[in-house]
Amino acid sequence: MTEQFKMDAPATDRRLDGMAQGLVGAPLDRPEGPLKVTGTATYADEYRIDNLAHGMLVRAPGNSGRVRLANRDAVAAMPGVLAVIHDPRLLRNPAQGTANKAPVQDPNEAHYLGQPVALVVAESFEQARHAAQSLEIALEGGTPRPVDPETAAYEPQPAKGVDQGDLDDAMAKAAHSIDVTYRTPSHSSAPMEPHASIAQWEGEDLTLRGSYQMLKYNRNELADALGIHPDRVRILAPYVGGGFGSKLGLAPEAVAAAIAAKETGRPVSVALTRPQVFETTMRRSETRQRVRLAVGPEGRLTGIGQAALVSNLPGEVFSEPVLQATHFLYAGENRRLSLDLARVHRLCAGSVRAPGEAVGITVLECAMDELADAAGIDPIELRRRNIPEKDPESGKEFSSRRFREALDSGAEAFGWEDRPATRSRREGEWWIGYGMASAARINVLKESRARVTLAPDGTARVETDMTDIGTGTYAILGQIAGEMLGLPRESVEVVLGDTDLPAAAGSGGSWGASSSGTSVYVACQAIRAQLSQRLGVAETDLTLKDGQAVFDNRTESLAAILNGDEIVKEGHVLPGETSKAVRQATFGAYFVEVAVNGVTGETRVRRMHGSFAAGRILNAKTARSQCLGGMIFGIGMALTEEMAFDDRDGHLANHNLAEYHIPVNADVPQITVELLEERDDWASPLQAKGIGELGICGTAGAIVNAIYNATGVRVRDFPATLDKVLAGL
Repeated sequence: MTEQFKMDAPATDRRLDGMAQGLVGAPLDRPEGPLKVTGTATYADEYRIDNLAHGMLVRAPGNSGRVRLANRDAVAAMPGVLAVIHDPRLLRNPAQGTANKAPVQDPNEAHYLGQPVALVVAESFEQARHAAQSLEIALEGGTPRPVDPETAAYEPQPAKGVDQGDLDDAMAKAAHSIDVTYRTPSHSSAPMEPHASIAQWEGEDLTLRGSYQMLKYNRNELADALGIHPDRVRILAPYVGGGFGSKLGLAPEAVAAAIAAKETGRPVSVALTRPQVFETTMRRSETRQRVRLAVGPEGRLTGIGQAALVSNLPGEVFSEPVLQATHFLYAGENRRLSLDLARVHRLCAGSVRAPGEAVGITVLECAMDELADAAGIDPIELRRRNIPEKDPESGKEFSSRRFREALDSGAEAFGWEDRPATRSRREGEWWIGYGMASAARINVLKESRARVTLAPDGTARVETDMTDIGTGTYAILGQIAGEMLGLPRESVEVVLGDTDLPAAAGSGGSWGASSSGTSVYVACQAIRAQLSQRLGVAETDLTLKDGQAVFDNRTESLAAILNGDEIVKEGHVLPGETSKAVRQATFGAYFVEVAVNGVTGETRVRRMHGSFAAGRILNAKTARSQCLGGMIFGIGMALTEEMAFDDRDGHLANHNLAEYHIPVNADVPQITVELLEERDDWASPLQAKGIGELGICGTAGAIVNAIYNATGVRVRDFPATLDKVLAGL
């Protein structure tokens, strides 16, 4: 039986506050943790399947022209080769986040260097790799296509902008103003686990073991790409070794594996090499952002302008939502925000962790630091003075907002008041500096389903196709079910990552925990109602704890109440009016100390602190871990990460972890995280909001601001590598 709940009104009853088990919010370990750290959790390409063949993608050597497999017959005759596939159903690039349909197909024409155009299948991985490297791809009749977003044609995206008041007049009359342009490079998700799929057919039914984040969408995308009904497709993804957005939509290896398995009559594995992960999955678009800010004599913003240029392949609808949080973070009656989309023939741009805010807020916060310096106002005080009472563009109330508290609490924890306002502290060769930035991320509730079974022995099972990409889903859903049903955590089994299970919201957009968690909550609430009916008491008068029910001064075990029966309920949550009635977002603040070498320009992050407010925290340990990960991601954005494209042909010059520099242990200081107590009745019945991406939305700005405080050097071209700092020194 399905219980449907639509979020049409704030959930003011706050039922979780009155439960007795004490699981929700507790810093519990992940139940699957031991499997992962001992190497016994089975990831997509680790299944041992009889008669398994291996496929290797072959990719275009340029970005234009008709594709011809010049030596196809010779490669097909190589030892161990089973098939050389050049099928029109092969994907040009991955599907966007929640596309729910096949992305662009057809490998017959090259659109970017590195585009998958063929697949070689062989008995072993080594044979497939050798044969794929031997396959010559000829491009015929092509002419060079634009690859540089600075010179390519662009399309305005008016739906993502706003023009309110008169920004030019505000700038002209301002007591203080800034007009600066920042640039951020493309970023790669670079998940630890490369993209991989194993496809296996039984008659007309396909099973795909894949590394994906959004299974209900991925199944439809795969079925659409193959031209079959979704009911014929089952995707299994119980463990996903990181995604960061790159595994939201179906990627080329899944369709290639399915086509190859059908053609050869054998299960086929297609795993991307590390360079292929960089070159055929989503990149974050580079950005050029012009920011104009104007304040009156009291330090209150009178004008905000942010004009961004981003890029994507022709035909792709996604444009990096750079302005997403600028719309509501600060007051200012004169506002002009605009976004332009350049059409370039580089690999596809799409969602990388915290699309929009990760780069948009980072640049805005650097600009706010410049404005604070120009106006002679402490950076925190400037932000305090410009917190709007309501959404400055729509006039909507905020659902909940502890932005000021995050600024104040974080400043106290970090010791901000002891910060020198200008460059003045040195330790040997190292200049010491301090910086801060605000954090903000939109909050979303998505449709989601989960089935909960209360078994006759008083244990429970939670089932949903929701994925756990390292975020703690196994732990959190078990905590919610255990809390609602009064069961110890070990008495709740959580089964995830199978499209045969009820369809969840998927893991992405920071909506996974609150959306899938609400579906579990709704199912458990229905089970509680049925238990109460059996006992003849009101559900609100029933206390469940440690497998016991307490009611009317009596105590009885759940097993006795069930009397050999099981109760099965499916929870189905739908977003409703609350998503439109108020502005929902999460907020925070970062504080950073850096040391910059006065001789070499090298920057070392010495300590970091983040204070965050994201509604009810469902698991303090996994939430803290997400914030830590986001802040570490921010270190990479600030100092090292950059996809280096050759502007002659668009090829990626640093397509591996040796040259694409992500932070390692030596780069990461001691980081402290504060999670502020908050309840958001408008967000969900859990009063929880998304936290997965909040930790990256501005971190890099705080680091670059600290570099300025240390050295007086303002880097406006990310990352702040030592050559850029040294030039200013």
